[in-house]
Amino acid sequence: MEINIDQTHWYDRIWAAFIFFTRLPFWRLHEPPRACYQTVVEHWPLAGWLTGGVMAATLYVGSLYMPYMVAVVLAMIVRLLVTGALHEDGLADFLDGFGGGGSDRSRILSIMKDSHIGTYGVLGLLMYELLLFTTLCSLSPELAALTILMADPFSKMVTAQLIMMMPYARNEEEAKNKTVYRKMNWQASISLAIQGLLPVVAYVWLTNVAWELLVFIPCLVMYLLYLLIWNKLRGYTGDCCGAVCLLVELTVYLVVLAQHITLNTSFII
Repeated sequence: MEINIDQTHWYDRIWAAFIFFTRLPFWRLHEPPRACYQTVVEHWPLAGWLTGGVMAATLYVGSLYMPYMVAVVLAMIVRLLVTGALHEDGLADFLDGFGGGGSDRSRILSIMKDSHIGTYGVLGLLMYELLLFTTLCSLSPELAALTILMADPFSKMVTAQLIMMMPYARNEEEAKNKTVYRKMNWQASISLAIQGLLPVVAYVWLTNVAWELLVFIPCLVMYLLYLLIWNKLRGYTGDCCGAVCLLVELTVYLVVLAQHITLNTSFII
C-alpha cells in the first residue's frame, strides 16, 4: 500500500534526506517510505551540517598533523566520498548541457541526462576544484573550517529556493531518481531557513566577516543562475540544483577570502 506524504513522520523525511544526499549507509538502519523523498530538499541544509562537518573536521584535524595543503585535499576527497560526488555530477551535467545545448531546450535536457561527461563538464569541474582548493588554502585552518561549516548548509538553503521559483523541467517518469520535489509549505520554509541561517548567525558572531556581503552576493549569484536556467529550460532539474549549490558555496568562500585579503585579518574573534 502506497503511503501519502502527509501520512509520513518528520523523522522519516529527515532520514530520507540523509539517505538521498549522502552515501553513508543510513538505509541499513531504517528505510523511510518512498513518499518522503519528495521532501528531501526541505532538509537539504541539515544534510549539509553533516557533510560540512565531516569536511571541516578533516581539514582542521588534518592540518594539525600534516601540511595544510594536504589536509585541504583530504577534506575535499572526504566530502566527495560522503556525498558520492552527487553535486559535482550535477555541475558537470549542467555545464555540458548549457555549454553544448545552445538555446534548444530539448537538446539541453538530453545532454544533461546523458551519463557521459563532455568537454565543458571536464573543464568546469577542473576549474571549480582548483578554485575551491586555492581559496581554502588561502584561509587559515580555523577560518576555513568555520567557513565550511557555515557555507555548506547556507548554500543548500539558498539553492532550495529554485524549486519554489519554477516548476520541474521534466516529468516524474523522466527524472533521474523518479521523484519530483514538492513545493514547500510555510512550516517547511521556516524549518529550511532555520537550518540554513543558524550556521550563518553563529559564523558572524564568531568572526568579523561582514554579514551583508556574505548573504547578498551568494544570493545574487543564485538569482543570476536562476535567470539563466529559466531562460533556457523554463524549469529546474536535479542537475541544476547541484550545480547552483556548488557555485553558491564557492561564492561564499570567495567573499570571505576577498574580505580576508582586503582587511588583512583572520576574522577570528
